[in-house]
Amino acid sequence: MTSLLPGSLRASTPADLRHRRPLVLVATLGGAAAAVATLLICLAVGVVGWFLADAGAHGTPRDGLRVGALGWLLAHGSGLHIDGVAVSVVPLGLTSLAAWAVWRLGHRVGDSVSGHGPDADRIADGERDWTVATATAFFAVGYLAVAFVTFRLAATAETAPSLVRVVGWSLLLCVTFGLVAISVGSGRAAIWAAFVPVSVRAAGAAGLRILGGYLLVSTVVFAVALAVDFGTAVNVMSRLHLGAGDGTVYTALTATLVPNATVFTGSYLLGPGFTVGAQTLVSPTAVVLGPLPMFPLLAALPANGPTPAWTAYLLALPPLVAAVAVARSQRRFPTLRWDHGALRGCVGGALAGLLLGLLATVAGGAVGPGRMRDVGPFASDVLVHAITAFGIGGLMGGVLMTWWQRRTHLRGSLDSTA
Repeated sequence: MTSLLPGSLRASTPADLRHRRPLVLVATLGGAAAAVATLLICLAVGVVGWFLADAGAHGTPRDGLRVGALGWLLAHGSGLHIDGVAVSVVPLGLTSLAAWAVWRLGHRVGDSVSGHGPDADRIADGERDWTVATATAFFAVGYLAVAFVTFRLAATAETAPSLVRVVGWSLLLCVTFGLVAISVGSGRAAIWAAFVPVSVRAAGAAGLRILGGYLLVSTVVFAVALAVDFGTAVNVMSRLHLGAGDGTVYTALTATLVPNATVFTGSYLLGPGFTVGAQTLVSPTAVVLGPLPMFPLLAALPANGPTPAWTAYLLALPPLVAAVAVARSQRRFPTLRWDHGALRGCVGGALAGLLLGLLATVAGGAVGPGRMRDVGPFASDVLVHAITAFGIGGLMGGVLMTWWQRRTHLRGSLDSTA
C-alpha cells in the first residue's frame, strides 16, 4: 500500500511490486479461489458421506461429488427438489463459511492491488479512484464463473436448482463482503472513513455491535433450550437408526442450520416468533405446534400449549442487549452531547433491526412437503419489532453512557483544578 502513503514518506520508500500485481488477473483469480475454497469442502463432505453410507457399495464417487455441489448451490440460495419435494431453505452455516472465504480472499486481493490508482493525497483532492470498483467487478466475475460451471455440472432436471438465485446470492456476497474486504485490504476504507462524520461512524459501529451481541445472546438461548431437552435430540438420532458414519455426516449437516436456529431464536425473543409448518406458532406468549419431522434441533422447541408466565419477560432481552452494546460502543466514540448520544444509539438500533429483519427473511423456507413448506420467522413483524426494541434500547444506552461520560469528564475537570 506504498502508493497510499504521504508523499514525503513514499519518496523514501522503494517501489513495492507486491502491491501492484495485475489487477484484473489477481481480482478474477481471487474471486474464483473464494468460490472454490468452500466448494472443495462441500465436495469432500459429499464424497465422505457417500463412502460412509454403505462403504461405497451403491453409486459412484461422482454421485457424492454431485451431492456436495448441490449443497454448495443450496448455500447460495439455489433451492432444489428432492423426490419432487421443493427445499428452499438456505443453510446459513455454509453461507457464512462462503462469506468468510470471500472476506479473506477479498482482503488479500485488496492488499495485492493497493498500489494501483491515485495515492492518498490525490484521493483527498477529489481525484476519482476506480481501483476498488474494478477489483470488485472482476472478483465477482471469477466467483460467478465457478458458480456457473458448478451449476452446469451438478444440476439435473430432477433437482432443478435455480441459476438466477445462485447468481443473485453470489453477487450479494461479492458486493458486500467482497467490496468491503477489498476496500479494507487496499487501504481505501481508511481514507474514505476520514471523510465520514464521527456520528455516522459511531452509529454504524453501534448497529453492528448490537446485531453481533444479539445474535450471540440468541445462540446462547438456543443452546440452553437444546441442552434442557437434549434427551429428546438423542432419542431422535437413535430412532433414525444411523450408523457411526451416517451419524457423523448427519450431525455435520445439521450444524450448518445452527445459524438459522439462531435467527429463529432471535425472532422468538423479540415477540413475533416463527412458524414450524403451516398454521403453527412459536412465541413467548403462545405455542401452537403440529406433527414435526424427526430432526434433532427441533428438540429445542418449547412444549405445545400455554406458555409459562416467565417467558413473557424474555421480551426485555432485546432492548437490554441493545443498551449494553451501545454503551460499550460509545466508549470508542465518546461524546458529551445528549443529542449525539441519543441519536447514535437510536440510529444504531434501527440499523441493527433492519439487518436482523433481512436475516429473518432468508433464514426460513420450505423444508418438506405439505405444511412443512412454511417454516421460518415472521420476517415483516420481526423487522418492526427489532427496529423498535433495538431503537429504544439503543436510545437508553446512548443517554446513560453520555451521562456517565459527562460525569467522568466533570470529575476529571474538578480534580485538575483542585
